[in-house]
Amino acid sequence: MARVVVVTSGKGGVGKTTTTAAIGAALAQGGQKVVVVDFDVGLRNLDLIMGAERRVVFDLVNVVQGDAKLAQALVRDKRIETLSLLPASQTRDKDALSAEGVSRVIEELKEKFDWVICDSPAGIEKGAQLAMLHADTAVVVTNPEVSSVRDSDRIIGLLDSKTIRATKGEKVEKHLLITRYDLGRATRGEMLKTEDVIEILSIPLLGIIPESEEVLRASNLGSPVTLSNPDSAPARAYFDAVRRLKGETVAMSVPGEKKGLFGRLFGRRVA
Repeated sequence: MARVVVVTSGKGGVGKTTTTAAIGAALAQGGQKVVVVDFDVGLRNLDLIMGAERRVVFDLVNVVQGDAKLAQALVRDKRIETLSLLPASQTRDKDALSAEGVSRVIEELKEKFDWVICDSPAGIEKGAQLAMLHADTAVVVTNPEVSSVRDSDRIIGLLDSKTIRATKGEKVEKHLLITRYDLGRATRGEMLKTEDVIEILSIPLLGIIPESEEVLRASNLGSPVTLSNPDSAPARAYFDAVRRLKGETVAMSVPGEKKGLFGRLFGRRVA
């Protein structure tokens, strides 16, 4: 059974698109059939991070509106055969998407892939709600700062009220991914500590991605960090997060912190 995952947050610039690409690539590297779907209509950055911008002919809006077939819009990754991209439109706005059209596309994708990873636009408006509508699982991405965490709390509320699962009285499985974490800054009180973020949002922790120039370098190269430098700290953190997403038990650690301390303090609350 295909699994639909939305990568979401209320605030822009926290690393949703980077995370979508990294998670999608890591799953595909493990042999899963994966499609990453860009719901950020009007901006369209996922194709850049995937290194596929020059290969886009048709997009999500074309398929939703019936101007192109799904097979025409899907862009297969040249590095991993089991990874595909459904890009967003750069010339339309989010009103070009309809709930009915999105539902039809998601159902068709579920027939072709093991994982459908939806890259949500920032905010709580129509585009974000359509991206999360069919989600079985949500990865809530946040930076360790007050405004980002507060906006993520609002997204959690939407996941519990504006999804198909919610209308059926079911829950969307929610996971927290903390990005751009710097232990030194957290220690100095310049950003929230991990335990503070978990306390505020009260959802299981999927992973902690350290602040690293390697993430920016990978984006500029048009390659998910799990592909461009799989041995880097952020790539290893994404690989561990994906293993947890698949249901494996993987020890959690705070980047730069002494091994075992975080697990002893918060082991019951991590994914």
